[in-house]
Formats: sequence, C-alpha cells, structure tokens
Amino acid sequence: MEDKYNQLHLEQYSKQLANLLCDRHFATHDSLNGPQLIGFTPVKQTNLFVIKELLLKWHQEMATLRSPYFDYEHEEVKVALLNFMNVLSRKILMKRNAFEPLLQKAIYDTFIVVLAPMVTFEEKFLRIQEEITLPKLQENLKYIDIDKHLFAGFIETLSPGNRDREYILSRFKLYLNANQNSRTSLSDLIAQLSNLLAISENEVLGKPAPTAVPVSRTAPTPAAPIEEKEVVAPIHNAQRETSAPTAKPVYREDEDGEEESVANQRPTLNDNFRKASPTSLADAHSNRKIDSLKNSISINQRFSFINELFEGDNMTYYQTVKQLDEYTDAEAAKLYVMQEVAVKYDWSKKQEHVSKLLRLIDRKFS
Repeated sequence: MEDKYNQLHLEQYSKQLANLLCDRHFATHDSLNGPQLIGFTPVKQTNLFVIKELLLKWHQEMATLRSPYFDYEHEEVKVALLNFMNVLSRKILMKRNAFEPLLQKAIYDTFIVVLAPMVTFEEKFLRIQEEITLPKLQENLKYIDIDKHLFAGFIETLSPGNRDREYILSRFKLYLNANQNSRTSLSDLIAQLSNLLAISENEVLGKPAPTAVPVSRTAPTPAAPIEEKEVVAPIHNAQRETSAPTAKPVYREDEDGEEESVANQRPTLNDNFRKASPTSLADAHSNRKIDSLKNSISINQRFSFINELFEGDNMTYYQTVKQLDEYTDAEAAKLYVMQEVAVKYDWSKKQEHVSKLLRLIDRKFS
C-alpha cells in the first residue's frame, strides 16, 4: 500500500532544503558542473533525479530543432545528434537560477519513491515514453537508486507484448502489494535527509507531533502575590452551543405549510457544487478545450487532487479520472462526480479543489 503524505509540507521542505544546499555551494562557486552534480547531495537518488530532469530538458530542446528543410530522421543525423548529446552531457554547466528548481523537484520526487512508488513508476517510466518497450523501461532504471531491485524485478516480469499503460500500472500495483517487505522504509530516508535539514516522519505523513507528558512538580510559593490573568478553558462544542447567545430565529413556510427555521437549513452538497468560484485571469488563460483529463492534469495538480479530494488514495484517483474521460457529455460526468465520488469522500468543505476539477470537466466537453 502507498502511504498518505502531506504534500504541502513536502513541497515546503524540498524548497527549503534546495535553498540551503544552493546557498552552501554557490557561496563559493559561480556555477555547477557535471562532476559536482553527481555528488551534490549525499542522497544518490536525488542526484540521479536531477540528471534525469536534465535529460528531459535536452529532449525538449531537441524537439525544437525540427525543421522543414532538413531530414532529422535520417540515420546519419540521428547518430550525429546522439554523439552531440554524449559530448554535451560531459559539459554540464548551470547557474543557480536554473539548477535550484531542478534540485527542489528532485528532492520531492525522492520522497515520492518511498511514499508512492506507483506515482514514481508512472512518471519516471511510463509518462515520458511515446511507445512503451522493455528496452526503454530498462533504460530508465539508470536513474533509480532507492528500491531499484523492486522496479527492475517488476520489469523482468513483463513480456515484450505488454504495451498498455493501464494494464502495466495495474500489474505493478499487484507486484508492490506482494513485495511490501522489500521496500525502503520512510524512516531510513528521513534519517539521511535529516542530516541535511531536520524533518520528522510525523511531518511527512501529516500526523500531529507527539506531546510530551508533563512532569508534576511542586512549584515554589511566590514571594508576593501576582496579578492573575483569566485563563479561558477549552469549551466543548455542546457547551459552546448551550452558552452562546442565540439570535431570534427566522421562519418561513415549507411545501406543507409548516413553519421552518431558515437558520437551520444547512447547504447541501449540491448547493456547494453550484457555488463554483469565479474564473480568474489565470484560469481564463487555461480555458481552452482539452481532449483528456488524464493527460491534461499537471503533476502538481494531480498530487493536490489525490491528497485533498481522494485522501491520498492514488488508485481511486486514477480510476475516477479514467471513468470521467469515458463520458460523452459534461452533465453525465458531473453527475457521476456528485453522486458517486463526492459523497464517498465528503467534498462539501473542499470547494476550491472541487471547482478546479469541475472546470477541467467543462473544458473537456466544451
């Protein structure tokens, strides 16, 4: 099973640690080169993820080189570009403003390997592949250090004909469940990272820190009386409701002619769904039609939905998005969300995230 985690705290910690490590390095260096990158942190997985992000940047830049005047698919051109990439990979040189965001994401992704290996497998092995093949999956193992045996062992179970992403993900989930005991523990990772910047397991998992049991001691009698300050004890909800002054209720007639208190009418889940927040300028910029929810939800937005709307349940999130993509109109999709999913996870107090999901549904069927 994958652990529930506090995404916001992980993002804040990753940003703080990246900032701290960059402060140390760039205090005496103007830039960062390849050899320095390989051992930049004592956590090898973090360094490998930075390198993998650089590889993605390279492919993005190469995509811009396509031209109507030259044949980039010619074998000689492909070989030349590969040689060029090999030379360039040995000439890495980054300023702080380019490197720090890569480091921040790599630190965050290092946590995710331990907390949500399903997410890691999808992002690092499947999402970047236009076509899934065993050699390409095995190639990505170069950038995995934590639980590498787990990912490698699963890939060995696949046949060359396994190319369906959803099928592979479902197989990987079963494989994880059968090999829980071989996973790296969160405490092991925290022990490494805490040497760089303190963090606790409770903070990562969003659990309250244990409170120390007070030791009863006899306090010395003060030499002179001091002015006492009023201490307000916590009030139980029932006591608060009893003691709080009540306003005069306002009544109106219901459908049967009976008087009904307006104050006692609580908004329903459907009411909350109707109160969608107004579209901001940033949202307006992103209101263009999308073909697929699955492919249009960003990584950060996906983590936000999983944690806030699905209580950290990755698989239910994926199944829900897949189901929504199969609908043919927005009303049917929204009805499914309201009647099936929202009730299960009680989305009545999560209007901001619900509104974002509904806007994505509208864009898909616009």
